[in-house]
Order: sequence, then structure tokens, then C-alpha cells
Amino acid sequence: MSFIQQYSALVGRIFISLIFLVAGINKITAYEGTAGYMAAMGVPSGLLPLVIATEILGALAIMAGFKTRLVAFLMAGFSLLSALLFHFELADQTQSIMFMKNVAIAGGFLLLVAHGPGRYAIDNRANN
Repeated sequence: MSFIQQYSALVGRIFISLIFLVAGINKITAYEGTAGYMAAMGVPSGLLPLVIATEILGALAIMAGFKTRLVAFLMAGFSLLSALLFHFELADQTQSIMFMKNVAIAGGFLLLVAHGPGRYAIDNRANN
């Protein structure tokens, strides 16, 4: 594995996870508003703690390379589900872009499923 491959896998995991880490933290700081938005979209606001945990813990696991393939698979599903529930108004250009962003993120996670976390990951420590 080349120098660029070793470090780009780590940086890529961090970059793809940052959006979820920040979103999870923002949901904590704007809890009531987020709960209201979820309810308005037909999603029970009681699921918000699970959403926050998924975003923050999933992001941290991917960043660290912990159970990467499993967590990436779950995060891909989470991204697609979020796209369908919150951004499936394709006639609205902004929502269409948000929908495609979620699809692209799911694709990135599926690449992690296929290729693993790269060299610098907790997953590799178990193998040594």
C-alpha cells in the first residue's frame, strides 16, 4: 500500500464522518427544533436520541476505523433512509441536491465496506 493510499484512507474516513459528527452535535444543541422538524416530516420525534447516537457514534467509529465495514454498511443505510424521508422532493432543486448528497455519501460508505478502512485503523490492531 502506497504512502498516499495509507493516508488518504484515514483522511477520507475522517472527511466522510465529519458531516455526521457535526450534525449529531447540532441536533443536541437544537433538540426541540430538530424534534419538531422530524415530526413535521412524519418521523416520530422519539427516534431523535437514536438518530443522534447513530450520527455521533457512527462517525467516531468510522474515524477510528472501528468495526469499519459493519458501521459503514449501517451508515450507508442511514444515509439512504434519511434521503428518502427528508429530501425526496426532487422537484425542489435544493432538496434534490440534498438527496443526491446523501446518495453520494452512501456510495462512499459502500466503498469502505468493499475496501476496508485502510492501514491506520483500530480494525487492523486486532489482526496484529
